[in-house]
Amino acid sequence: MSIATSQTDRLGANPFVVEGPIVAGSGIPGPNFSLGATALGAKEAEWVYCKLVLASTTTLQPGQWFQWDRDYTATLLTTAAAVVGYRCGVFAGASQSPTQSGGPAQAISLAAGTYYIWLQRNGQAPAMVSTATAALVVAETTATAGLANAPASATATTKAIANVSFQAANQTFTATTVNGSPVLSALGSVSPEGGPFIGAAISGTGIPGSTTISGITYGPSGTIQSITMSANATANGTAITVTATGVLEATLMRPFLSKVN
Repeated sequence: MSIATSQTDRLGANPFVVEGPIVAGSGIPGPNFSLGATALGAKEAEWVYCKLVLASTTTLQPGQWFQWDRDYTATLLTTAAAVVGYRCGVFAGASQSPTQSGGPAQAISLAAGTYYIWLQRNGQAPAMVSTATAALVVAETTATAGLANAPASATATTKAIANVSFQAANQTFTATTVNGSPVLSALGSVSPEGGPFIGAAISGTGIPGSTTISGITYGPSGTIQSITMSANATANGTAITVTATGVLEATLMRPFLSKVN
């Protein structure tokens, strides 16, 4: 028999709070929701509450791909571990207390232990992707944990991820650079939902090669105020065009692992 439980929309910060580590007998409650519970948000966003067991210290960042089984136990998605028929989605970011590393839509480092996280399965979300083809509706797994691929044609032996699409192969925005500073300011064409996101590779005039986004500063209203790069700018620039790749906005439509390519 099934037991009826109440279902409510959980708007706001709840889908971005990582709970744990949960230690039996510690007095810290967990899980705080039923496994498989859903939360709704803006722009058709939908999250699922899952259990995550980590064997070692792991950094979670926005856009990492996970799969989960019928018991809502999640694991980082790789080709080797992917199970056809499992549902999948992305980690959309963490909002943590000051004692833990992270902030709205930021990365977070977690020690080994048992955690409970919200994974996004619908709506617009950051997605880690090595190659993105615009308007493609089937992506694929890779050998790298949490990283997907969306090439123009499938790669043999990977697992297909159905129901995900990308608007473009990269994202562009404008920013001001200051020689010797890692901070991008006076940003244009950015948004918390649309990116750019932590971990994305960026390029542009005065930005050294192999630079990534290491931090994002938000204003009280949730808007993006500035971006911190992994390297210092090498020139002053105003309204330069910056191109971001690697972590892009995806449209999720309840993705699942559909077949072996």
